Amino acid sequence: MNSRISENKIVLVKRKTRLEELIVRYNTIQQAQFYIERLGVDFTDYIQEDQNYRHAVEQSMIVLQTIGRVQLLEREHVPNFIFGDDDIVVVLGQDGLVANTMKYVTHQPLIGVNPDPLRWDGVLLPFQVRDLIQVVPEVLNRRRHIQEVMLAKAELNDGQTLYGVNDLFIGRKTHVSARYQLQLAGHVEQQSSSGIIVSTGMGATGWFKSVLAGASGIVHSESYQQITGSVQYEQTTSVTTTALAWDTPQLYFTVREPFPSRTTSTNCVFGQINPNQPLRIISQMPENGVIFSDGVESDFLEFNSGMTATIGVAEKRGHLVV
Repeated sequence: MNSRISENKIVLVKRKTRLEELIVRYNTIQQAQFYIERLGVDFTDYIQEDQNYRHAVEQSMIVLQTIGRVQLLEREHVPNFIFGDDDIVVVLGQDGLVANTMKYVTHQPLIGVNPDPLRWDGVLLPFQVRDLIQVVPEVLNRRRHIQEVMLAKAELNDGQTLYGVNDLFIGRKTHVSARYQLQLAGHVEQQSSSGIIVSTGMGATGWFKSVLAGASGIVHSESYQQITGSVQYEQTTSVTTTALAWDTPQLYFTVREPFPSRTTSTNCVFGQINPNQPLRIISQMPENGVIFSDGVESDFLEFNSGMTATIGVAEKRGHLVV
């Protein structure tokens, strides 16, 4: 007898634990333990994390199977998975897994679940496993608030696209100097830098914030004043101190370590991107030029000489259950 309350499919997204990744690399748990303990690290932490996560997966499956049809999906299969129109997506965190899943869904609601609250803070993980029995039916019955999330999009002149929930990185695969032409609002500039970061509202408190905080710290330091002979000035942007709304219809970009020379400039190293003002970048990198999103370097677009990338606000949105 079928005791499910719905025939909707629930896709439960999980990841490999650190222990599972070590076993893949070293073949056995014993060899993994030898490697970790040789470095002076407590291996029991890896075991405890693995046990907690496995238990969270098992308990989530038990709960979700009483609600609908459940499909377990590994992280590495998410980019090629076709989500159904009526699917509900449950992600068993960390935050990065939520972001990396969101960019591959369209309008499906996404529920972020913290599998180990004592270990992970989980900004994007407002729920625990025990909450699923209440939250999922509420989502099915449209009685739960859904937060719209603005995404970034990189589109190449050959038609390839890549979405970013937190941020996009444009530069060299090895993070060494990248050469390109930057175009924004009629301004054209040749640049050499260690790459460009484009951030969404959700990502403004992550990588982007750390870059701006570092730049601000340098400029306001006494050592900088002594070297340059400049005077301290007030901070002119609130991006570093105030979190942006996740549905903010703008993106912000910053150029990392821009280098001024006879052929390269540093006049356009920070700015806003909106639907009427995209950022265009023409690659001048003969090899190893890449665009990747949300810190996943293995999921990238090649961006070598002659390729043009148009960076703007994505046409689709993420939908996070809160």
